[in-house]
Amino acid sequence: MRLTRDVSLVGGGDLGFNLSAPLDCHVYLLDGGDDLVLIDAGVGGTIGETETILANVRAAGYDPARISRLLLTHYHADHAGGAAELRDRLGLTVHGSPLTADVLDRGDEVAISLPFAKAAGFYPPDYTFQPCPAHGDLLDGQPFPVGRLTVTPLATPGHCRGHLSLLVTGGDRRYLLGGDLVFHGGTIIAQNIPDCSIQEYGDSVRKVAHLGFDALLPGHLQISLRNGKRHVDRAAHAFGQLGIPRNAI
Repeated sequence: MRLTRDVSLVGGGDLGFNLSAPLDCHVYLLDGGDDLVLIDAGVGGTIGETETILANVRAAGYDPARISRLLLTHYHADHAGGAAELRDRLGLTVHGSPLTADVLDRGDEVAISLPFAKAAGFYPPDYTFQPCPAHGDLLDGQPFPVGRLTVTPLATPGHCRGHLSLLVTGGDRRYLLGGDLVFHGGTIIAQNIPDCSIQEYGDSVRKVAHLGFDALLPGHLQISLRNGKRHVDRAAHAFGQLGIPRNAI
């Protein structure tokens, strides 16, 4: 599903548009002209629908074989669980923050709080997080090209450790692919897991609020192609009042 000339939405589950498996995050395709990359991978495994994501890539008018890289916003299973399958299917390279890459290399289910999520009923007991070789080279403030586009990773911990947001420039508009940082209406996803920090969350939201961007492309829920910064500003205001924004789930 093409959103703009630069970005297509090719996956997403029940907290979105039901383009792929129910537990999938939004999966985006960046079109830099002579280079294509995916942002996040969906859940993968026995409960994933990697083939559906690839079919959606084709339906948007792209050849999946042209996708060179997978960029991960963070290591939670709904965003990174499908990385190994996409790597095996397409021969792409997988990239994340240094912590995300380390956790993915080891397939560390404890680090991603998967036992907590299973106990809460979010994942079935037999779901496994597949390890995948990954490059930890998405570094805070260090831009890199995706064809005619420029992607700048931003360290935005809070939802979890090692979380990144991606600022994309050089296209029809400026995009913030925020992962699970901020959602429509200035909401957040704060969870009772060991590496979720409200203090870090507030710092990350205020950091992003200083940026200029048009479109907010979050990891779940509604997408704002225009005036997307208003959602970040609303969350930043709540944190600035010593409060906590409303939880999206």
